[in-house]
This record gives sequence, structure tokens and C-alpha cells, in this order.
Amino acid sequence: MGVTANEFYDEARVAIVPMGFCFPGQDDKGGDLPPRRECAQLWHRRLFAALPQIELVLAVGAYAQDFHLGPSCGKTLQETMLRWREHLKTKRRPRVFPLPHPSWRNNAWLKKNPWFEAELLPVLRREVRRLL
Repeated sequence: MGVTANEFYDEARVAIVPMGFCFPGQDDKGGDLPPRRECAQLWHRRLFAALPQIELVLAVGAYAQDFHLGPSCGKTLQETMLRWREHLKTKRRPRVFPLPHPSWRNNAWLKKNPWFEAELLPVLRREVRRLL
């Protein structure tokens, strides 16, 4: 994002909003289960309605992208990420900037897609800097 720790943790500037608002438990392999759908449906709409000044949402991971992008979300991470410019240019507010989840599972995707770091991240940093 290109922000300092003080900027990132400034509650007046940045909101870190989980999709589930509660720990969903673990699967048989010890991984986290998906966020509980009823939590997002109940709390996200209320929270975002109470924060109308939000201009940009960084939708990190598939669950956040599905929720915030709805039908314009791609069926795969690749589809969603390749349309990042479309999502950013939309007239809808707040605008949504999709990002891959920072999971070890996405390391291979990041290596196969050097455009993410070369093209998308500089735009993300400029946009965040402009809004801060």
C-alpha cells in the first residue's frame, strides 16, 4: 500500500474489516473454514452504511471480492485480477480494488503474474496516497 505504520493503524484513515467478524473454525486439515455468510450479510451492509465517506475498498481474497464485486467478480483469481482497472474505474462508490489474499497458496500466482507488481501495485500505492 505504500503507507507508514502510523497511517495504516490510524482508525480515522484506514478501516480493517474482516469478512466474517468471527472465527469460523477449522477444516479437517487445520485450515480456516470460509467466513460465515450470515455474518457478512448482516454486518457488512450495516458497517458500510455507517461509513459513507469510504472511497476505496481493498477486497483482499476471493470472499471479499465476491462480496464487494458481486456479478462483476471473475470466476477465478486470474479473471478478477485481470479486470482490476475496470473495477477501479467504476462509478460505484466505494470503488473496489481486488487483491489476492496474502497466502502461501498465492505465491505461485504472484510469480506467474509479474504484471501485478509492475503495473497494479504502483497504481494502488498512488491511489492510497491520494486518498490519505
